[in-house]
Amino acid sequence: MIVPEGWSLVRVRDVATISSGGTPDRTIDSYWNGEIPWVTTSEIDFCTIFETSQAITQEGLKRSAAKCFPEGCLLIAMYGQGKTRGKVAMLGVTAATNQACAAVLLKKNHDPNYFFQYFQNNYYKLRSFSNGGSQDNLSAGIIKAFPVVVPPIKEQTAIAAILSTWDRAIEKTVALIAAKERRKAGLMQRLLTGKVRFGEFAGEAWKEVPLGTLFEPVTDTVGDKDIPPYSISAGIGFVSQREKWGKDIAGRQYASYTHLRKGEFAYNKGNSKKYQCGCAYLLRDQDEISVPNVFISFRPKSDEVSADFYEHFFVGDYHARELKRYITSGARSDGLLNLNKKDFFKINVPCPSPREQEAIAKVLNAAVAEIEEHRNQLAALKEQKKGLMQQLLTGKVRVKS
Repeated sequence: MIVPEGWSLVRVRDVATISSGGTPDRTIDSYWNGEIPWVTTSEIDFCTIFETSQAITQEGLKRSAAKCFPEGCLLIAMYGQGKTRGKVAMLGVTAATNQACAAVLLKKNHDPNYFFQYFQNNYYKLRSFSNGGSQDNLSAGIIKAFPVVVPPIKEQTAIAAILSTWDRAIEKTVALIAAKERRKAGLMQRLLTGKVRFGEFAGEAWKEVPLGTLFEPVTDTVGDKDIPPYSISAGIGFVSQREKWGKDIAGRQYASYTHLRKGEFAYNKGNSKKYQCGCAYLLRDQDEISVPNVFISFRPKSDEVSADFYEHFFVGDYHARELKRYITSGARSDGLLNLNKKDFFKINVPCPSPREQEAIAKVLNAAVAEIEEHRNQLAALKEQKKGLMQQLLTGKVRVKS
């Protein structure tokens, strides 16, 4: 590792003390629901923590291994599910933690904001130091021995100030996206249920009709054609099998996959947290794909059925209420819901006039496009910050302090 002039390469133990917390006995009510915020690793997510989902009492603090740490203390997740291990957060309030959090208390003349950025930038490197075994974990000892490159205090503060500017822009964009998502959800609730009507259509009554009167099954199979296999991921939509799993998983079943074309739908009857009755998506971005034949694929019967309108209907999970009438029990051993294909086409769906379908879809499409624009801005900000971190935290670009 090349150390810039005037900087030093040290271990975390040289610049900080490391501690951890504990968990009060959950069977004793008087230890819980107090006024002391209590942090778990699920809340450590490259953020500043101002509030927590759980709190303990002074008695719980006193009678357990839990400890209080001050505002500005860094917390590192030593273990946790998935991507949690190795994440860092900064305390924005005095709080206690559980035993899975390592508290990094920096010594004098070391800026917590600089090290907060440093640990973010070295997230994957820190994870690679994890213990082996059935579950990779970090430990206080590993964190103490982790190498850090440290500039003089004034340069630490200057670097942190620049990167914090990007953090604030990212936070504002995230908050804006959340607000736009709430607005879109409200629009969907009003427009897709007919609670709010456009003036020109106010006198036209909506009908409810079986899905099968508007849509027909797609039964074309792949056969010997070479069409990329896709799956459906709840909350995301169509995803390439190769991108999701690193390989095509169709195997010998590939020839029986359904040949899906742009403008057609596929319904995945696997239940998920977001879509307990399965999810359906419209193919928009590819001209043709193949999907497992356990999906129920379907397309509009005529041009008078707005695919965009019904895409919003399915993405909004408005089909769930009807499907519950036909799903005979919970998920099978393969994770799929017990739903007959014929019954799927029996579910009732709203049927405004073709012109009103298009008008509603136009409003909701605009809301989706606006959110997507902000998501692109967010991705650009994150990429810019990533580049800055690579330059500033390595000393490739020096900041005048």
